[in-house]
Amino acid sequence: QVQLVESGGGLVQAGGSLRLSCAASGRTFSTYTMAWFRQAPGKEREFVVGISASGGRTYYADSVKGRFTISRDNAKNTLYLQMNSLKPEDTAVYYCAAGIRLMTSRAAAYDYWGQGTQVTVSS
Repeated sequence: QVQLVESGGGLVQAGGSLRLSCAASGRTFSTYTMAWFRQAPGKEREFVVGISASGGRTYYADSVKGRFTISRDNAKNTLYLQMNSLKPEDTAVYYCAAGIRLMTSRAAAYDYWGQGTQVTVSS
């Protein structure tokens, strides 16, 4: 059982930065693969980046590679997403997700989801 709550979203100008956090409840957090997804208006939910349970492996969507960095602090039951060089195309609701399976970009493979946090990047 995992409960996830995202925070850190907001309005930022293109080229700026934001750091999202995902606070998790449950002692099994450290056993879960974690990921960030995003969903823009009128579009399907899109994989952004995933991280293994230990934090040792990551996988980034090409659209954010080199700009975003995922990390986790299992001692604090917290997942992070550092977003730099933001573009208007990054505007979306960002969701934290947790799964018991190996890292994947498939949204359906994740078992728990946060409520999302809005990120808006102005031009």
